[in-house]
Amino acid sequence: MAITDILIVGGGIAGASLAARLAGERKVTLIEAEDLCGRHSTGRSAAFWQASLGAGTPERTLSLLSKPFFDANWPWGDVPLLRRRGTLHLIHEEGQRLRDIESSGEFALDYLDRAALDAKLPGLRDQWIGAWWEPSCADIEVAAFHAACLAAARRKGAAIRTDHQLRTATRQGDGWRVETSGGDIEAGIIVDAAGAWGDEVAARCGVGAIGLTPKRRTVVQLRIGRGDCRDIPMVTDLHESFYFKGEGERSVWVCPLDETPVEPCDAAPEELDVAIAIDRFEKAVRWPVEAVERKWAGLRTFTADKRMRFGFDPDEPGFFWCVGQGGMGIQTAPAASLLSARLILGQPLGDELAGLSANDFAPKA
Repeated sequence: MAITDILIVGGGIAGASLAARLAGERKVTLIEAEDLCGRHSTGRSAAFWQASLGAGTPERTLSLLSKPFFDANWPWGDVPLLRRRGTLHLIHEEGQRLRDIESSGEFALDYLDRAALDAKLPGLRDQWIGAWWEPSCADIEVAAFHAACLAAARRKGAAIRTDHQLRTATRQGDGWRVETSGGDIEAGIIVDAAGAWGDEVAARCGVGAIGLTPKRRTVVQLRIGRGDCRDIPMVTDLHESFYFKGEGERSVWVCPLDETPVEPCDAAPEELDVAIAIDRFEKAVRWPVEAVERKWAGLRTFTADKRMRFGFDPDEPGFFWCVGQGGMGIQTAPAASLLSARLILGQPLGDELAGLSANDFAPKA
Protein backbone atom coordinates (compact mmCIF):
# COMPACT_ATOMS: atom_id res chain seq x y z
CA MET A 1 0.00 0.00 0.00
CA ALA A 2 1.27 3.46 -0.92
CA ILE A 3 1.69 5.94 1.94
CA THR A 4 1.67 9.71 1.54
CA ASP A 5 1.32 12.82 3.67
CA ILE A 6 -0.97 14.68 1.27
CA LEU A 7 -3.21 13.09 -1.35
CA ILE A 8 -4.38 15.54 -4.03
CA VAL A 9 -7.43 14.34 -5.96
CA GLY A 10 -7.56 15.88 -9.43
CA GLY A 11 -4.84 16.57 -11.99
CA GLY A 12 -6.11 19.78 -13.54
CA ILE A 13 -4.37 23.09 -12.95
CA ALA A 14 -5.67 23.38 -9.37
CA GLY A 15 -4.21 20.05 -8.31
CA ALA A 16 -1.07 20.30 -10.45
CA SER A 17 -0.11 23.79 -9.22
CA LEU A 18 -0.75 22.79 -5.60
CA ALA A 19 1.40 19.67 -6.04
CA ALA A 20 4.20 21.90 -7.37
CA ARG A 21 3.91 24.03 -4.21
CA LEU A 22 3.74 21.18 -1.67
CA ALA A 23 6.20 18.69 -3.13
CA GLY A 24 9.49 18.91 -1.28
CA GLU A 25 7.68 20.20 1.82
CA ARG A 26 5.69 17.00 2.38
CA LYS A 27 5.31 13.63 0.69
CA VAL A 28 2.73 14.30 -2.01
CA THR A 29 0.71 12.00 -4.24
CA LEU A 30 -1.62 13.33 -6.94
CA ILE A 31 -4.25 11.01 -8.37
CA GLU A 32 -6.28 11.57 -11.54
CA ALA A 33 -9.24 9.44 -12.62
CA GLU A 34 -8.55 9.90 -16.33
CA ASP A 35 -5.64 8.54 -18.36
CA LEU A 36 -4.09 12.02 -18.50
CA CYS A 37 -4.25 15.09 -16.30
CA GLY A 38 -6.30 18.14 -17.23
CA ARG A 39 -8.61 16.51 -19.77
CA HIS A 40 -11.92 18.22 -18.97
CA SER A 41 -11.39 21.87 -18.00
CA THR A 42 -7.72 22.82 -18.05
CA GLY A 43 -7.04 21.12 -21.37
CA ARG A 44 -9.99 22.83 -23.07
CA SER A 45 -9.53 26.35 -21.78
CA ALA A 46 -9.03 29.36 -24.03
CA ALA A 47 -7.43 30.98 -21.01
CA PHE A 48 -6.19 34.52 -20.76
CA TRP A 49 -4.93 36.68 -17.92
CA GLN A 50 -7.15 39.72 -17.57
CA ALA A 51 -6.92 42.21 -14.71
CA SER A 52 -10.51 43.42 -15.03
CA LEU A 53 -12.16 40.04 -14.33
CA GLY A 54 -13.67 39.57 -10.89
CA ALA A 55 -13.87 43.27 -10.07
CA GLY A 56 -14.17 43.97 -6.35
CA THR A 57 -13.65 40.36 -5.23
CA PRO A 58 -10.87 38.42 -3.48
CA GLU A 59 -10.65 36.36 -6.66
CA ARG A 60 -9.45 39.43 -8.54
CA THR A 61 -6.82 39.95 -5.84
CA LEU A 62 -5.69 36.35 -6.41
CA SER A 63 -5.44 37.13 -10.11
CA LEU A 64 -3.36 40.28 -9.58
CA LEU A 65 -1.10 38.47 -7.12
CA SER A 66 -0.61 35.71 -9.71
CA LYS A 67 0.73 38.09 -12.35
CA PRO A 68 4.32 38.29 -10.98
CA PHE A 69 4.49 34.49 -10.92
CA PHE A 70 3.39 34.33 -14.56
CA ASP A 71 5.88 37.04 -15.47
CA ALA A 72 8.62 34.96 -13.82
CA ASN A 73 7.37 31.85 -15.69
CA TRP A 74 6.67 30.01 -12.44
CA PRO A 75 7.24 27.16 -11.68
CA TRP A 76 9.77 26.23 -14.38
CA GLY A 77 11.46 29.54 -15.15
CA ASP A 78 12.42 29.15 -18.81
CA VAL A 79 9.03 28.62 -20.47
CA PRO A 80 7.23 31.92 -21.35
CA LEU A 81 3.69 31.64 -20.00
CA LEU A 82 2.08 34.92 -21.11
CA ARG A 83 1.72 36.46 -24.54
CA ARG A 84 0.44 40.04 -24.53
CA ARG A 85 -2.72 40.49 -26.58
CA GLY A 86 -4.90 43.26 -25.10
CA THR A 87 -8.68 43.39 -24.87
CA LEU A 88 -11.19 45.68 -26.55
CA HIS A 89 -14.33 46.07 -24.42
CA LEU A 90 -16.85 47.33 -27.00
CA ILE A 91 -19.53 49.77 -25.87
CA HIS A 92 -22.71 50.93 -27.55
CA GLU A 93 -23.85 53.63 -25.10
CA GLU A 94 -22.17 56.73 -23.74
CA GLY A 95 -20.82 56.25 -20.23
CA GLN A 96 -20.60 52.46 -20.29
CA ARG A 97 -17.75 51.36 -18.04
CA LEU A 98 -16.21 48.23 -16.65
CA ARG A 99 -17.48 48.02 -13.08
CA ASP A 100 -15.17 48.95 -10.20
CA ILE A 101 -11.94 48.91 -12.18
CA GLU A 102 -9.34 51.57 -11.54
CA SER A 103 -8.38 53.65 -14.57
CA SER A 104 -4.74 54.29 -13.68
CA GLY A 105 -1.55 52.38 -13.06
CA GLU A 106 -0.26 49.18 -14.61
CA PHE A 107 -3.72 47.88 -15.48
CA ALA A 108 -5.23 51.15 -16.72
CA LEU A 109 -8.00 51.25 -19.29
CA ASP A 110 -7.88 53.68 -22.21
CA TYR A 111 -11.03 55.03 -23.84
CA LEU A 112 -11.16 54.79 -27.63
CA ASP A 113 -13.75 56.74 -29.60
CA ARG A 114 -15.14 55.25 -32.80
CA ALA A 115 -12.39 56.68 -34.99
CA ALA A 116 -9.66 55.29 -32.74
CA LEU A 117 -11.51 51.98 -32.52
CA ASP A 118 -11.70 51.69 -36.31
CA ALA A 119 -7.99 52.41 -36.55
CA LYS A 120 -7.24 49.57 -34.13
CA LEU A 121 -9.78 47.07 -35.49
CA PRO A 122 -11.40 47.80 -38.89
CA GLY A 123 -14.58 45.97 -39.81
CA LEU A 124 -16.75 46.44 -36.71
CA ARG A 125 -20.45 47.06 -37.24
CA ASP A 126 -22.06 50.44 -36.65
CA GLN A 127 -23.61 49.91 -33.19
CA TRP A 128 -20.30 50.26 -31.36
CA ILE A 129 -19.58 53.87 -30.42
CA GLY A 130 -16.19 53.13 -28.91
CA ALA A 131 -14.35 50.78 -26.57
CA TRP A 132 -12.30 50.49 -23.43
CA TRP A 133 -8.84 49.23 -24.32
CA GLU A 134 -7.17 46.97 -21.72
CA PRO A 135 -3.60 46.55 -22.96
CA SER A 136 -2.41 44.32 -20.09
CA CYS A 137 -4.57 41.33 -21.11
CA ALA A 138 -2.47 38.34 -22.19
CA ASP A 139 -2.96 34.81 -23.44
CA ILE A 140 -1.86 32.12 -20.99
CA GLU A 141 0.12 29.25 -22.46
CA VAL A 142 -2.09 26.77 -20.64
CA ALA A 143 -0.50 23.53 -21.81
CA ALA A 144 3.00 24.78 -20.99
CA PHE A 145 1.88 26.06 -17.56
CA HIS A 146 0.09 22.83 -16.66
CA ALA A 147 2.98 20.66 -17.87
CA ALA A 148 5.48 22.81 -15.96
CA CYS A 149 3.51 22.37 -12.72
CA LEU A 150 3.39 18.59 -13.12
CA ALA A 151 7.08 18.47 -14.04
CA ALA A 152 8.03 20.63 -11.04
CA ALA A 153 6.00 18.40 -8.72
CA ARG A 154 7.69 15.27 -10.06
CA ARG A 155 11.12 16.86 -9.88
CA LYS A 156 10.57 17.55 -6.18
CA GLY A 157 9.45 13.99 -5.48
CA ALA A 158 5.68 13.98 -5.92
CA ALA A 159 4.02 10.87 -7.32
CA ILE A 160 1.56 11.53 -10.18
CA ARG A 161 -0.86 8.65 -10.73
CA THR A 162 -3.32 8.66 -13.64
CA ASP A 163 -6.12 6.06 -14.02
CA HIS A 164 -6.57 6.30 -10.25
CA GLN A 165 -10.20 7.12 -9.49
CA LEU A 166 -10.97 7.62 -5.82
CA ARG A 167 -13.64 5.08 -4.88
CA THR A 168 -13.94 5.44 -1.12
CA ALA A 169 -12.00 7.00 1.73
CA THR A 170 -12.46 6.28 5.42
CA ARG A 171 -10.91 7.78 8.50
CA GLN A 172 -8.11 5.71 9.99
CA GLY A 173 -6.67 7.29 13.14
CA ASP A 174 -5.43 10.75 12.23
CA GLY A 175 -5.39 9.96 8.52
CA TRP A 176 -7.26 8.27 5.70
CA ARG A 177 -7.41 4.88 4.07
CA VAL A 178 -8.23 5.50 0.43
CA GLU A 179 -9.37 2.93 -2.08
CA THR A 180 -8.67 3.88 -5.71
CA SER A 181 -9.04 2.05 -9.00
CA GLY A 182 -5.24 1.79 -9.05
CA GLY A 183 -4.70 0.52 -5.51
CA ASP A 184 -5.03 1.58 -1.89
CA ILE A 185 -3.32 4.62 -0.38
CA GLU A 186 -2.83 5.79 3.19
CA ALA A 187 -2.85 9.59 3.45
CA GLY A 188 -2.66 12.15 6.21
CA ILE A 189 -4.68 14.80 4.36
CA ILE A 190 -6.98 14.61 1.34
CA VAL A 191 -7.16 17.65 -0.96
CA ASP A 192 -10.26 17.81 -3.13
CA ALA A 193 -9.15 19.49 -6.37
CA ALA A 194 -11.54 17.46 -8.51
CA GLY A 195 -13.32 20.37 -10.20
CA ALA A 196 -16.77 19.37 -11.45
CA TRP A 197 -16.47 16.13 -9.50
CA GLY A 198 -15.61 17.89 -6.23
CA ASP A 199 -18.87 17.14 -4.43
CA GLU A 200 -18.77 13.54 -5.64
CA VAL A 201 -15.26 13.08 -4.26
CA ALA A 202 -16.35 14.59 -0.94
CA ALA A 203 -19.30 12.19 -0.72
CA ARG A 204 -16.97 9.24 -1.29
CA CYS A 205 -14.94 10.51 1.68
CA GLY A 206 -18.02 10.87 3.88
CA VAL A 207 -17.85 14.68 3.72
CA GLY A 208 -20.90 16.88 3.11
CA ALA A 209 -21.24 18.61 -0.25
CA ILE A 210 -20.17 22.22 -0.69
CA GLY A 211 -22.68 22.82 -3.52
CA LEU A 212 -20.87 22.80 -6.87
CA THR A 213 -22.48 23.36 -10.26
CA PRO A 214 -20.53 22.53 -13.44
CA LYS A 215 -21.46 24.75 -16.38
CA ARG A 216 -20.70 24.10 -20.03
CA ARG A 217 -18.76 26.73 -21.98
CA THR A 218 -18.43 26.56 -25.80
CA VAL A 219 -15.67 27.77 -28.12
CA VAL A 220 -15.87 27.73 -31.93
CA GLN A 221 -12.95 28.21 -34.30
CA LEU A 222 -14.07 30.02 -37.47
CA ARG A 223 -12.23 30.61 -40.72
CA ILE A 224 -13.05 34.12 -41.83
CA GLY A 225 -12.58 36.24 -44.94
CA ARG A 226 -10.07 38.67 -43.53
CA GLY A 227 -6.32 39.13 -43.71
CA ASP A 228 -3.94 37.92 -41.04
CA CYS A 229 -6.01 37.33 -37.89
CA ARG A 230 -3.09 36.94 -35.55
CA ASP A 231 -3.12 40.67 -34.76
CA ILE A 232 -6.76 40.65 -33.58
CA PRO A 233 -6.97 41.38 -29.82
CA MET A 234 -9.54 39.79 -27.58
CA VAL A 235 -12.83 41.55 -28.28
CA THR A 236 -15.87 41.49 -26.01
CA ASP A 237 -19.03 43.47 -25.29
CA LEU A 238 -18.05 43.96 -21.63
CA HIS A 239 -18.37 40.19 -21.21
CA GLU A 240 -22.13 40.33 -21.71
CA SER A 241 -22.73 38.03 -24.68
CA PHE A 242 -19.51 37.12 -26.54
CA TYR A 243 -15.80 37.32 -26.90
CA PHE A 244 -13.55 36.48 -29.82
CA LYS A 245 -9.84 36.61 -30.51
CA GLY A 246 -7.51 35.91 -33.39
CA GLU A 247 -5.99 32.46 -33.40
CA GLY A 248 -4.17 32.02 -36.69
CA GLU A 249 -3.64 33.38 -40.16
CA ARG A 250 -7.36 33.27 -41.02
CA SER A 251 -8.97 31.89 -37.86
CA VAL A 252 -10.70 33.31 -34.81
CA TRP A 253 -11.95 31.69 -31.61
CA VAL A 254 -15.49 32.76 -30.70
CA CYS A 255 -17.28 32.11 -27.41
CA PRO A 256 -20.98 32.91 -26.78
CA LEU A 257 -20.32 33.06 -23.00
CA ASP A 258 -22.74 30.21 -22.39
CA GLU A 259 -23.08 28.90 -18.84
CA THR A 260 -25.35 25.87 -19.11
CA PRO A 261 -25.62 23.81 -15.89
CA VAL A 262 -24.73 20.16 -16.55
CA GLU A 263 -23.82 17.07 -14.60
CA PRO A 264 -20.08 16.35 -14.31
CA CYS A 265 -19.26 14.95 -17.74
CA ASP A 266 -17.01 14.90 -20.77
CA ALA A 267 -18.58 18.06 -22.18
CA ALA A 268 -19.40 18.37 -25.88
CA PRO A 269 -20.65 21.47 -27.74
CA GLU A 270 -24.35 21.79 -28.53
CA GLU A 271 -25.19 22.89 -32.08
CA LEU A 272 -27.45 25.65 -30.74
CA ASP A 273 -24.54 27.19 -28.83
CA VAL A 274 -22.34 26.96 -31.92
CA ALA A 275 -25.04 28.75 -33.94
CA ILE A 276 -25.41 31.43 -31.25
CA ALA A 277 -21.65 32.01 -31.27
CA ILE A 278 -21.62 32.50 -35.03
CA ASP A 279 -24.68 34.78 -34.94
CA ARG A 280 -23.20 37.03 -32.24
CA PHE A 281 -19.91 37.22 -34.10
CA GLU A 282 -21.60 38.17 -37.38
CA LYS A 283 -23.66 40.84 -35.61
CA ALA A 284 -20.50 42.37 -34.14
CA VAL A 285 -18.28 42.48 -37.25
CA ARG A 286 -18.51 42.60 -41.04
CA TRP A 287 -16.00 39.83 -41.67
CA PRO A 288 -17.55 36.95 -43.64
CA VAL A 289 -17.57 33.52 -42.00
CA GLU A 290 -16.27 30.91 -44.42
CA ALA A 291 -16.25 27.72 -42.32
CA VAL A 292 -16.43 26.20 -38.87
CA GLU A 293 -12.99 24.66 -38.41
CA ARG A 294 -13.33 23.29 -34.87
CA LYS A 295 -15.72 23.39 -31.93
CA TRP A 296 -15.42 22.16 -28.38
CA ALA A 297 -16.78 22.65 -24.87
CA GLY A 298 -15.34 22.52 -21.40
CA LEU A 299 -16.59 22.70 -17.83
CA ARG A 300 -16.38 25.70 -15.50
CA THR A 301 -17.48 24.83 -11.97
CA PHE A 302 -19.02 27.30 -9.54
CA THR A 303 -20.28 27.44 -5.97
CA ALA A 304 -23.72 28.94 -5.40
CA ASP A 305 -22.27 32.41 -4.75
CA LYS A 306 -19.54 31.99 -7.42
CA ARG A 307 -16.81 32.28 -4.79
CA MET A 308 -13.75 30.04 -4.78
CA ARG A 309 -13.27 27.76 -1.79
CA PHE A 310 -9.87 26.94 -0.28
CA GLY A 311 -9.60 25.51 3.22
CA PHE A 312 -10.16 22.61 5.58
CA ASP A 313 -13.73 21.40 5.93
CA PRO A 314 -15.15 22.68 9.24
CA ASP A 315 -16.59 19.26 10.05
CA GLU A 316 -13.68 17.16 8.76
CA PRO A 317 -10.31 18.77 9.48
CA GLY A 318 -8.37 16.22 7.43
CA PHE A 319 -10.24 17.16 4.24
CA PHE A 320 -9.14 20.28 2.32
CA TRP A 321 -11.31 21.93 -0.34
CA CYS A 322 -9.71 23.44 -3.45
CA VAL A 323 -12.75 23.99 -5.68
CA GLY A 324 -15.12 26.47 -7.30
CA GLN A 325 -12.58 28.22 -9.52
CA GLY A 326 -15.19 28.89 -12.22
CA GLY A 327 -13.75 30.77 -15.17
CA MET A 328 -10.71 32.18 -13.34
CA GLY A 329 -8.97 29.00 -12.21
CA ILE A 330 -5.98 29.19 -14.52
CA GLN A 331 -5.28 32.90 -14.18
CA THR A 332 -5.43 32.67 -10.36
CA ALA A 333 -3.60 29.33 -10.00
CA PRO A 334 -0.15 30.65 -8.99
CA ALA A 335 -1.51 32.62 -6.02
CA ALA A 336 -4.34 30.19 -5.21
CA SER A 337 -1.89 27.30 -4.98
CA LEU A 338 0.39 29.34 -2.71
CA LEU A 339 -2.56 30.27 -0.49
CA SER A 340 -3.72 26.64 -0.30
CA ALA A 341 -0.23 25.33 0.40
CA ARG A 342 0.29 27.74 3.28
CA LEU A 343 -3.10 26.90 4.77
CA ILE A 344 -2.35 23.17 4.54
CA LEU A 345 1.11 23.60 6.08
CA GLY A 346 -0.19 25.93 8.79
CA GLN A 347 2.03 28.81 7.65
CA PRO A 348 1.32 32.56 7.62
CA LEU A 349 0.08 33.82 4.27
CA GLY A 350 2.96 36.31 4.03
CA ASP A 351 3.62 39.36 1.89
CA GLU A 352 3.17 37.49 -1.40
CA LEU A 353 -0.53 37.14 -0.52
CA ALA A 354 -0.98 40.63 0.92
CA GLY A 355 -4.60 41.76 0.97
CA LEU A 356 -6.02 38.26 1.43
CA SER A 357 -7.12 36.24 4.43
CA ALA A 358 -8.16 32.61 4.87
CA ASN A 359 -11.70 33.80 5.64
CA ASP A 360 -12.03 35.16 2.09
CA PHE A 361 -12.28 31.59 0.78
CA ALA A 362 -13.51 29.63 3.82
CA PRO A 363 -15.43 26.48 2.82
CA LYS A 364 -19.08 26.36 3.78
CA ALA A 365 -18.94 29.90 5.11
